[in-house]
Amino acid sequence: MTADTTEVRREPIKVMVVDDHPMWRDAVARDLTESGFHVVATAGDGEQAVRRALAAGPDVLVLDLNLPAKPGVQVCKELVGANPALRVLVLSASGEHADVLEAVKSGATGYLLKSASTAELIDAVRRTAVGDPVFTPGLAGLVLGEYRRLAAEPVLAAGADEPETPRLTDRETEVLRLVAKGLSYKQIAERLVISHRTVQNHVQNTLGKLQLHNRVELVRYAIERGLDEG
Repeated sequence: MTADTTEVRREPIKVMVVDDHPMWRDAVARDLTESGFHVVATAGDGEQAVRRALAAGPDVLVLDLNLPAKPGVQVCKELVGANPALRVLVLSASGEHADVLEAVKSGATGYLLKSASTAELIDAVRRTAVGDPVFTPGLAGLVLGEYRRLAAEPVLAAGADEPETPRLTDRETEVLRLVAKGLSYKQIAERLVISHRTVQNHVQNTLGKLQLHNRVELVRYAIERGLDEG
């Protein structure tokens, strides 16, 4: 009698690469393919990127900001609006603070400079695929500071009725507090001694309860309520 050796196969992460420089685009796509990702499409301008991404359905979009026909931030906004589950990793030559913040506000999960090594890019795509915010060192603090600034702005007009706050479990609140402090899912898992998958599940449940769409909105919600200070 033979043992059942059937293994559950995990589908490779589907990635699309968007950049207007063919040599750079091809090199990134090749590096990702050699690292086990499934590159489902590439594109060289913004309009082409939107069309092909809607058709190919990538899990992660590796996106340059400086694109002909349609800028990268608009591509990001349209595609994340059409599919909130899409993760966008901006890969740009620009480290300008305005570009970083505009990308995050448009729905990008992370922002990596093109000076990053191949190993850093591969790691960033893997982490982006599971929802971790990935930023070139020095940029994460900038983004967290912007979250706090946005949270300080009034959201409701004076006298407006604030909707009833959904009830979160103690663990969901604990995870939310650590998200607001800027910790990655891996760091949260290590801090709470739970699995990475469990952290993801708590975040997804919290997003659903609060009717929010992404980590940007989640962090703003948490900071508005002072959860990053606890």
